Amino acid sequence: MVALVAAVLLVLEVPLGINFARLQQDRLVTNLERDAVVIGSLVEDQLQAGTNPVTADFVDDELRRTDARILVTDAAGVSVLDTSDAFGVGRDYSTRPEVATALAGGRASGDRSSETLGEDLVYVAVPVASGGVVHGTVRITYPRAEVQSRIARNWLLLAGVAASVLLTTVVVGTALARWVTGPVRDLGDAAKDLADGELDRRAPDAAGPPEVRRLAMQFNTMAARLQELVQSQRAFVADASHQLRSPLTALRLELESLVAVTNAETRDGLERAVDESLRLGRLLDGLLVLARGDGQRPVPADVDAAAIARARHHAWQPVAREVDVDLRCDTPASCRAMAVEGHLEQIVDNLLANAVEATPAGGHIDVAVASHTEGVIVTVTDNGPGMTDTQLERAFDRFWRPPDAPAGSGTGLGLAIARQLARAGGGDVDLGHAPGGGLRAAVTLPASAAP
Repeated sequence: MVALVAAVLLVLEVPLGINFARLQQDRLVTNLERDAVVIGSLVEDQLQAGTNPVTADFVDDELRRTDARILVTDAAGVSVLDTSDAFGVGRDYSTRPEVATALAGGRASGDRSSETLGEDLVYVAVPVASGGVVHGTVRITYPRAEVQSRIARNWLLLAGVAASVLLTTVVVGTALARWVTGPVRDLGDAAKDLADGELDRRAPDAAGPPEVRRLAMQFNTMAARLQELVQSQRAFVADASHQLRSPLTALRLELESLVAVTNAETRDGLERAVDESLRLGRLLDGLLVLARGDGQRPVPADVDAAAIARARHHAWQPVAREVDVDLRCDTPASCRAMAVEGHLEQIVDNLLANAVEATPAGGHIDVAVASHTEGVIVTVTDNGPGMTDTQLERAFDRFWRPPDAPAGSGTGLGLAIARQLARAGGGDVDLGHAPGGGLRAAVTLPASAAP
């Protein structure tokens, strides 16, 4: 609005100021020419009669009080009247262009600079003639500074009007902009909070234009339905997991008790049933973790990624030795990163569980932590069979397992849980081919600002 009003004022006031300056110039020349003609009619008889010197009694007192200078010359161009105290009569002005033009019977007007007076002048010169004979001239000069002063005052007036209009526009425009954009900013903040997991966040819908209020009400309706949907999903998964855990535990205990009293022919089948019940329990636990984490944005904290990696390496050493896998760790003394409390431990555990399961006897697993331009990277690298490019694309899908995975070896939720936990703290998990074969899992976390 300010830019538009400023453009309109510029288009209107600049031509207005230029026209005013031109009008003042033309009006001054017209007035001076009129006065010169009047004075010429008053001194015509004296100049015709050759009466010298011409008296100045005819000069109006009001005209004398202005800054105009009146010069009357005879037919030879010699001054016979000069209202300026700095010059006397008897001076020859016939060589002056404007006087020469008037002696020739023409009229002259324009601007010139007076070296004697040290200022710019506006002049008008007219002939004093009768019967086609020129008896003398009348020249009136006026300081151009007077006209320029009036023009400058007019420009100042226009600038004052423009400043007042712009100030009013700023006040009105600011109030209008706040009235319109304030609710929009509130709506944007509410959308950001909702995206961060604050499902109970609502936008104010009582202020702003009608269109913005309707948008805020629709947003609140959407947020309420989304909150109801997510809460019902979480409640269903949590209740189902809880309700299924008790009968599943009872079923596993019954199967284990039957294993002890059955013969060898049926024992293998019962042991497989026990393994499947254990796998089903792990599956329920994974579903519960995912249900609790969906849509939530916990606040990341400063953690020592190197210390966590060493602690998980120490915890998984007995498991690795049991399957004849060399579990190695390479970390700096300290490497600070941003992650949700407890999440990095779960991520590393999931990655190590997958690596131990995929690495053949005699193989090795490397756990490393390093600072990077993207933040802090925790890697778990094994020399197992690895995955194809197609399998890498699907590895983070829930319940997906490689086609050649042993029966009962996993639930297909570990990598999905790891990525969800990493993203909750602003990081991510990616899989890639390890040099020399195998799989490389990389956890990227934001670097901590703490020293």
